[in-house]
Amino acid sequence: MSADHDSLLASEKTMPFQKYKAFKPVLLPDRTWPDNTINKAPRWCSVDLRDGNQALVDPMTPDEKQKMYALLLDIGFKEIEVGFPAASQPDFDFVRRIIDDDMIPADVTIQVLCQAREDLIQRTCDAVAGARSVIFHLYNSTSTLQRKVVFKKTREEIIELATEATQVVKRFTDELEQSGTQVTLEYSPESYTATEMEFAVNICSAVMDVWKPSIEKKIILNLPATVEMATPNIYADQVEWFIRHLPNRETAVISLHTHNDRGTGIAASEFGLMAGAERIEGTLFGNGERTGNCDVITMAMNIFSQGVDPKLYLTDMPNIVAVSEECTKIPIHVRQPYAGELVFTAFSGSHQDAIRKGMAFAESGSDDNWEVPYLPIDPADVGGSYRETVRVNSQSGKGGIAFILENYFGVSLPKALLLEFSPIVQASTEKKGGELQPNDIWQVFTSEFIDVNGPFKLIDYEIRSEGSSVQRCEANILAGDNEINIKGEGSGPIDAFVNGLVHTLNEPLNVIDYQEYALKEGKEAQAICILAISDEKHGSYYGVGISQNTITAAYNSIIAAINRKWML
Repeated sequence: MSADHDSLLASEKTMPFQKYKAFKPVLLPDRTWPDNTINKAPRWCSVDLRDGNQALVDPMTPDEKQKMYALLLDIGFKEIEVGFPAASQPDFDFVRRIIDDDMIPADVTIQVLCQAREDLIQRTCDAVAGARSVIFHLYNSTSTLQRKVVFKKTREEIIELATEATQVVKRFTDELEQSGTQVTLEYSPESYTATEMEFAVNICSAVMDVWKPSIEKKIILNLPATVEMATPNIYADQVEWFIRHLPNRETAVISLHTHNDRGTGIAASEFGLMAGAERIEGTLFGNGERTGNCDVITMAMNIFSQGVDPKLYLTDMPNIVAVSEECTKIPIHVRQPYAGELVFTAFSGSHQDAIRKGMAFAESGSDDNWEVPYLPIDPADVGGSYRETVRVNSQSGKGGIAFILENYFGVSLPKALLLEFSPIVQASTEKKGGELQPNDIWQVFTSEFIDVNGPFKLIDYEIRSEGSSVQRCEANILAGDNEINIKGEGSGPIDAFVNGLVHTLNEPLNVIDYQEYALKEGKEAQAICILAISDEKHGSYYGVGISQNTITAAYNSIIAAINRKWML
């Protein structure tokens, strides 16, 4: 079969797209939400212990639920959906445990989910009895498809179902409030995005008529994208349309609960906030049914990155990741925004160079704002490290190598030496076939420029001053298997040592580049000397020496440079 025939067959392959129909957009030509910005955090509600838990292959054990609950409190959630107590005994027991053991802070409200059935409503009220503040989350499906296929009910029958359930909730929660529990009703027209807009408004309005919310005691109307069915801008249109047409809008808090079937759950929630919503339900890292819920961590960090207080405390991201992975048994992807192992890491040489220069600018204090190329936020703000932003593989360049040496080992190389060292590192990465760790890079640097495998080695030396401007150096060095003594004088110890080498070895040597600085402070202080010599052929050879004694460091760098001259 010819290549042309194979190409023709490939071009004729198609997906069965005809079986699907496009989602019908909302008619809202005068929409206003695209011009809005998010300038304050929403009310956050974690549903990790309910929606997130029910989506796990292995639901959390009581101890894991307790650990996750403690994490949510530590992060700063003020509203936490703690379970579906009427659906399972473990959920009921967990809700009772945190109430009976006084584990709910005074500023935290627990939320419980319940279907529109009287026996379930009563059971749910039994579960939350004694709590200080409770959100009773009532829901029933309202979508066209579910009315037709699942429930086989008319619009009127679905409204009746919702209003009768609201009356039952009101009756049982009146008893709770008389005993001191503050109750807020949350109503969700489940599958809101697949519900006719006018019907969604009608059923929510009917529930409000029964509940009778006020400006002082508002109802929460939650608009779930139970299945994400269209682009996030359409969801925002649905939210704005709903808010415009809802009677007594001032007595309702508009809440959003998005899912991620199309991969845009976060964007839909953000657009929904711009469209007028005030509250977001979601989970840590987006865990939830099917493709998951809105990722609250990412959305909160998006807000944070725009200079807005997210009202969640996310400075110890490694711990948040660890607890989430332990409790859900779901690993966090290395590219997970803000939290993944590699999200602040650059392997590309040009990116590394830009980060290195940007970090130097940020640390100079020239600008109060964080502006570093390729790093939308400071990794330190979420428990990361500057050092982790650059890692070296075969795609890396001199900027990345310089960053590693500076940030892990305190070594700053002159440009000429960096240009010489970079291809050596690249050859090592290509030979290894992967990433070089910082210690690997340091080992390559040490073997190439410090502990150079050559014929010469410094054994000892003595410096004497003769007059105010002359110093004499007498040193013993190993040359192959022979120990030789050198003597020289000059304007300083380095000049004297070099002159002694020139006289003994009968070779011209000139120091053409020299820098020396401290690597550490205090008792562990060491000096590093980076030096280059040239010969009569005008070749240059770098050597590096490290010692607690500055003269020893300088002499060792000269010996290393000579060894490289002999070896190269």
